[in-house]
Amino acid sequence: MDTPSRPHLFGVLAGLFLAGGIAFASLTVARAWTRIAETQVVNVTGSARKDVRSDLVIWRASFAAEDASLQGAQEQLAAALAKVERFLHGRGVTEFALAPLQFREVTARAKDDDGETVQRRIGFRLTQRIEVSSSDIEGVPRLGAAASVLLGDGVALVSDGLEFIYTKAGEAKVEMMAEATRDARLRAEQIATQGHRVLHELRSARMGVVQINPLHSAATSWEGNNDRSSLEKTITATVAATFSLR
Repeated sequence: MDTPSRPHLFGVLAGLFLAGGIAFASLTVARAWTRIAETQVVNVTGSARKDVRSDLVIWRASFAAEDASLQGAQEQLAAALAKVERFLHGRGVTEFALAPLQFREVTARAKDDDGETVQRRIGFRLTQRIEVSSSDIEGVPRLGAAASVLLGDGVALVSDGLEFIYTKAGEAKVEMMAEATRDARLRAEQIATQGHRVLHELRSARMGVVQINPLHSAATSWEGNNDRSSLEKTITATVAATFSLR
């Protein structure tokens, strides 16, 4: 058998090296394309809404007593407080908080010995504020209207308004963030399908500000709303998510 000539051997080796180089280059390009493809992402925002009913109501009210002497004002206020307590107990309210007394001197304009107009003290006014916190979200709001019966006893109990609170808002926020993330993934999958792509993995997620508004309201604020004026509320949560595609 004839030994292959040296030029022919060099040609074979060159061909092998060329084929290997082409294969390696193809593999490198394929890997590079895979990396490039996987860096492509889709950004979506998912949301979740939940209607809730407040489970705590806070009612604040105040009454006052006025007399020419401080002792007289204190005695009148103590008598008024006893009447207010009977009123509350008669309507099933056994627990309430009393704020520190507010003290004010009552003055009136008068003439001094020189005929000059001055302010003279003519008495004292003491104001007592009360606060009722209860889970009776139906009964407590009626206290303001019912308090008119105290006028017959000489006590003007003035309602300072109601606050309705959903005490489980913290738990609801965690649950709704998870729901908003699932909603974001569904939106991303729809976008990927329309582009003939496949959703790969969640790259990042950023929680938005939770909004608690009156029922059906869509109001927003940078700090997040926390409505306390309405019995029925809507909680809205959002999540901005980034998914990679392949």
